[in-house]
Amino acid sequence: MGIAGLWSVWKAPTGDVTHSFTMLTINADDHPFMRQYHKPEDEKRMVVILSERDYDAWLNAPANQSRDFLHQFPADNLVGECPQQSLL
Repeated sequence: MGIAGLWSVWKAPTGDVTHSFTMLTINADDHPFMRQYHKPEDEKRMVVILSERDYDAWLNAPANQSRDFLHQFPADNLVGECPQQSLL
């Protein structure tokens, strides 16, 4: 699964290197699947899931075209599972 994200590397004056990244999210208030995973009063968010055909395009897109990828992934293509509770 590919998720749209941004990354950066920063080198401190001391020579220490810090790698950072973020996964982009979008509003999911009206998403039939993802809206179930937040408290009723909270804004619903979901990561930007890329279609496999868009991986290279995302990685090579100029910044002014990045908004073209920010859309909800179809709910029919997502599956959720609930882990079994262990009994003590």
